[in-house]
Amino acid sequence: MNNAERDRDLESIQEARKLGRAAVAAQRQLDGYTQEEIDAIVEAMASNGLDQSERLAELARNETGFGNIPDKILKNNFVLQDVVEAMRGMRTVGVLREDRAHGVREIAEPVGVVAGIIPSTNPTSTAIFKCLISLKARCGIVLSPHPSAAQCVKASAEVMASAAHEAGAPNGIIGCMNNVTMQGTKELMHGRETDIILATGGIELVTAAYSAGKPAY
Repeated sequence: MNNAERDRDLESIQEARKLGRAAVAAQRQLDGYTQEEIDAIVEAMASNGLDQSERLAELARNETGFGNIPDKILKNNFVLQDVVEAMRGMRTVGVLREDRAHGVREIAEPVGVVAGIIPSTNPTSTAIFKCLISLKARCGIVLSPHPSAAQCVKASAEVMASAAHEAGAPNGIIGCMNNVTMQGTKELMHGRETDIILATGGIELVTAAYSAGKPAY
């Protein structure tokens, strides 16, 4: 490894830590939000995503060379419409169920901060999906895109983050790595700031996720 590669790895590792810390601080605030506030944030994210769906699809196709724009629009919209519709009415705050006969009460609790590993094949729809479900569960998220899809994933994260912030979510609740290396991604997955990993990608990356010593899907 030459000095330039070593410096880039160090920058990526530092970025992973910085974004993780910001997500932890933001998630602690989000933990206190009501169900109504969380649902309003998710709806705002979905609305903004639909407005930008075509642009994001074009960015993904042009950057990665995979697929075609109409299909990528469909995938974006499936997440932004069908998945969001499936989550409507789903409680993720407070008491979910209560069995008074047995004295059991089920209470929703966020897991913390999610490391979202994003592939090059379906980058925008996967990034959007992971952002939506994380905030629905009152979790922060930091995305680590495949290097060949870094710009379109960054754009997707910005679309989600700007809408979430305008709807009342704290700054830093959605982060995205700009300087992506394998060492930086491993730091994100292994770092103390991350509580759970949602990994989509190749065998090496998924194996690394399952070896991080924390829950991984």
